[in-house]
Amino acid sequence: MSETKFKILLVDDEPDILEIISYNLESNGFEVFTASNGVKALKKAKAVLPNLIILDVMMPEMDGIETCEEIRKMPELNNTIVTFLTARSEDYSQLAGFDAGADDYINKPIKPRLLVSKVKSLLRRLNSVKSVENQNMITFGNLIIDREEYKITYCNQEMVLPKKEFELLYLLASKPGKVFNRDYILEKIWGHEVVVGNRTIDVHIRKLRSKLGDSKFKTIKGVGYKFKINE
Repeated sequence: MSETKFKILLVDDEPDILEIISYNLESNGFEVFTASNGVKALKKAKAVLPNLIILDVMMPEMDGIETCEEIRKMPELNNTIVTFLTARSEDYSQLAGFDAGADDYINKPIKPRLLVSKVKSLLRRLNSVKSVENQNMITFGNLIIDREEYKITYCNQEMVLPKKEFELLYLLASKPGKVFNRDYILEKIWGHEVVVGNRTIDVHIRKLRSKLGDSKFKTIKGVGYKFKINE
């Protein structure tokens, strides 16, 4: 998919912000739609099925956090990337955003060149996600993950991982660049019926890092983990 076909939904209650960001994105070939609050954003998202949604946190009627939670309930927007606009001091907003299902965040004050660069980086993740969806074998450079046989090949060496390590790796790699929060990981890998310790995920990540290197996994403090790709 070329950049000119990417659709972006921009949601902010400040007209000046909408105008500035829209201008810069449209100037770079993106198709931009806007909404002034969360309620309008949900209607617009259903209508246009954007590839990327940029959400402000503080908005009337429905704030960005609640809007993101509702977006993540819509199957038709399953692969839509959601990023928040947040001030650098709003760490609580970033944490709440990740918990709500956001993929990333963009810092305020907005710098047009950095904004466009960030948007392009986020949309490259989308292409990476599409390349691995519904596949039993996914490849990232010198790493091959074979879901059918529960084995991996790394630097031309075949490895058989313990089941939970493999499932954790496959989950993170299935959506490279996306932050998976700890509760979601526990639910997907261990389920509700199994009681595990708070450090279980950390132990498994540490084991994966020892086998595949630190560069493929990033810890998001207070939130969870993501599988890193070259951006």
